[in-house]
Amino acid sequence: MEKIIYIKIFKALSDETRLNILQEIAIHEEICVCKLMEKFTIAQSKLSYHLKLLLEASLINVKSKGKWNFYSINMETLQNVLSENMIKTLFDK
Repeated sequence: MEKIIYIKIFKALSDETRLNILQEIAIHEEICVCKLMEKFTIAQSKLSYHLKLLLEASLINVKSKGKWNFYSINMETLQNVLSENMIKTLFDK
């Protein structure tokens, strides 16, 4: 991995809202953006911004199905960057 991706990853992980979004995605194998909107009381534009940063950091994957986007955790990136204990702690609620 290049240095720039590490910067993006740690920037994405440094925000509590993004950590909460990651935790919510991790609870589900795959979650629709509409369900994330129900869970988080932030503007749709803010949620989109946070998801964009998580995507740019390769921490999540997105798949389009019809008119909805579905998000899942990119475990490969997490496992390459974080220890197993850090990942477990990150996703423990």
